[in-house]
Amino acid sequence: MADKLNIVLVHGGFVDGSGWEPVYQILKKKGYNVSIVQNPTISLADDVAVTKRVVAAQNGPVLLVGHSYGGAVITEAGTDPKVAGLVYIAAFAPDAGESLQVLIQSAPPGAPVPPILPPQEGFLLLDRSKFAASFAADVKPELAAFMADSQVPWGVGAITGTISQPGWKSKPSWYLLTTEDKMIPPDAQRFMSKRAGAKVVETKASHAVYMSQPEAVASIVEAAAIGSASAATGATAS
Repeated sequence: MADKLNIVLVHGGFVDGSGWEPVYQILKKKGYNVSIVQNPTISLADDVAVTKRVVAAQNGPVLLVGHSYGGAVITEAGTDPKVAGLVYIAAFAPDAGESLQVLIQSAPPGAPVPPILPPQEGFLLLDRSKFAASFAADVKPELAAFMADSQVPWGVGAITGTISQPGWKSKPSWYLLTTEDKMIPPDAQRFMSKRAGAKVVETKASHAVYMSQPEAVASIVEAAAIGSASAATGATAS
């Protein structure tokens, strides 16, 4: 099915699409057509529009993969007719009417609090000194330091944007749950993945699992690609 289903990778907040390179390389070697979205992360609506443009450019069905905030993006973009399935990588999976702001504020009691600094001119950053421990605890220290120093400012409009119609209600979904996550609490991930009816795989990893354990990420993406391609083929046949 590698030549019939396209994989589109969507990054989250504070980072850009370059972090997907390890996962990209694995999937490319397996013969998949892989595209990486470079979202401006200024507003949810704009990021959904950017993602849909990448989806529209694909020849055939698409598997959308989102990390962190990218999960909100693929949830909204996932209703696109070309999207065959959704994969959440330590990601938010909001329901209709929900925003990330609401989900973050409703974190389970005692959960780690992400070191998000007060907004500056409508944008958010993580405290550099706490970035590695919170976001990338199992990433090589020098790489985690680079990630902290190369943060992409995250627009408040991206966090407050709400979902109109969740793609996971009409498309099959998969979820890679990170048990050592200090950004999105594991219990919150369990709640969202169960609510979405996703096929869940748990792994002992930080929030930056797509960089620290690209093989685990590529594995669930490939499983979803096979499952989604079969579903898309069945739907076409019927």
